[in-house]
Amino acid sequence: MSETAAPSTSTATSTTRGRFARIALRSVQVLLALFFGIASALPKLIAHPSAVESFDRMGWGGAAMYAIGALELAGAVALLVPVLQSVAAMALSALMVGAFIVQLSVFDGQNAATPLILIVPLALIAWTRRAHNRDLLALLRRAGRRA
Repeated sequence: MSETAAPSTSTATSTTRGRFARIALRSVQVLLALFFGIASALPKLIAHPSAVESFDRMGWGGAAMYAIGALELAGAVALLVPVLQSVAAMALSALMVGAFIVQLSVFDGQNAATPLILIVPLALIAWTRRAHNRDLLALLRRAGRRA
């Protein structure tokens, strides 16, 4: 009787771990969406003095500040949309690579670790949610046929 109990216990443990992993990953996605939407995009989109000062120091001006803020906000929202979450994580990772380069070249590496730290969970999301890329591609193909 103990032989039949072992597989079901193992299956239950595996199911519990899988459920916990899905909840943990979704929680990370929500936290990242909040970070990118509120802490990163919002100051740029409302032209907070700290954001304006940073973009002036880079020599990029207001247009770049608003564009990057809009990209971050779009990425934050897309992180919460199942069919877009993998692509959003990849796009935000690309933005973070750019942020890392800017931190090193313009700001003497002052906060260069932040974008690198953010890339780690974004890469995890992009990888684990990669199956949704097929769904997105199928949607785009269907939309292209209709047009």
